[in-house]
Amino acid sequence: MTAEAGFSRLLSAADQALVEAAAAAVRTHYAYGRHTVGAALRGRSGRVFVAVNLDATVGRAAICAEAVALGAAVMAGETVEAVAAVRHPRPDEGGGPQVVPPCGLCRELLLDYAPDARVVLPGQGETPLRALLPSPYRR
Repeated sequence: MTAEAGFSRLLSAADQALVEAAAAAVRTHYAYGRHTVGAALRGRSGRVFVAVNLDATVGRAAICAEAVALGAAVMAGETVEAVAAVRHPRPDEGGGPQVVPPCGLCRELLLDYAPDARVVLPGQGETPLRALLPSPYRR
């Protein structure tokens, strides 16, 4: 299970399914130092887009799972409504994938493409994306 029982009660069935989709993606494709985060984005149509992060030897070339999933959603013409990301534990940690908040870069990127999206946060349930980035960068 990717979320403790108390946390799961904070989520709708659709958000629980989103967390499980992200967890399944990272469980399936986990490779220490390569793919450690899974993300799932739900579009307005109900379609879910899943991805894992793409780590790289040159750190700057790495791409977060949320960005990979967002690219797929954008290409499908989807409006993103909800986002969940999970991190697979390192081999020495044990346990299963756990919900993690999007990094700052992903918050900015998601805000550009899905300003009205909601984000699943660890231990808190769902919150508006805008609440995670109250002062976004603007050109």
